[in-house]
Amino acid sequence: MSDFYKKILENNKKWVETSLASDPNYFADLAKGQTPPLLWIGCSDSRVPANEIVGAKPGEVFVHRNIANMVVHSDMNMLSVLDYAVNVLKVKHVLVCGHYGCGGVKAAMGNESIGIIDNWIRHIKDVYRLHHEYLDSIVDENERFNAFVEINVKEQVFDLAKTSIVQSAWKNGQELTLHGWAYGLNSGFVTDLNVNISSDKDLDNVYQLKF
Repeated sequence: MSDFYKKILENNKKWVETSLASDPNYFADLAKGQTPPLLWIGCSDSRVPANEIVGAKPGEVFVHRNIANMVVHSDMNMLSVLDYAVNVLKVKHVLVCGHYGCGGVKAAMGNESIGIIDNWIRHIKDVYRLHHEYLDSIVDENERFNAFVEINVKEQVFDLAKTSIVQSAWKNGQELTLHGWAYGLNSGFVTDLNVNISSDKDLDNVYQLKF
């Protein structure tokens, strides 16, 4: 085995020992079930740890991650996580968290072929197309990059609101609010993008489903 692999196995043992030292019932309690109040939809970037950013313990955040924190209406993986979180776990909040310096968003601003991920990045490019006049008006490239990160998060929050899963929960009177954040890799702080949706009233009529 490689030294790295041995190290992560050893780190697991140390983590278990530390956790049990602070609470002998730590894992026994976790094994009883989960009732997280939050579903986190974030980027796969290894520098954006969902639990740590919000100071949450294991069992407090249900997590889905993909490249550039996308909510794609045909992504059965994301939809399955969303359905379980909303209809089984009954989370009260769904948070889309992007981050400044996102490689997926950066790639969508250019035209270099990377590989199979090109097909995923097309969804991000579609967001750019919707807002290209505003984004192209920003002269400074880094400011345009940051603005695109924020706009992408906002669009994903609205795409969440358009899903039948979320709208059905609202129609049934379930307490559920959607939020959008951008995380600063160089600061650790999040920016609340002030896109907090708890009903379909902010959606165009064509997206408001009738049940």
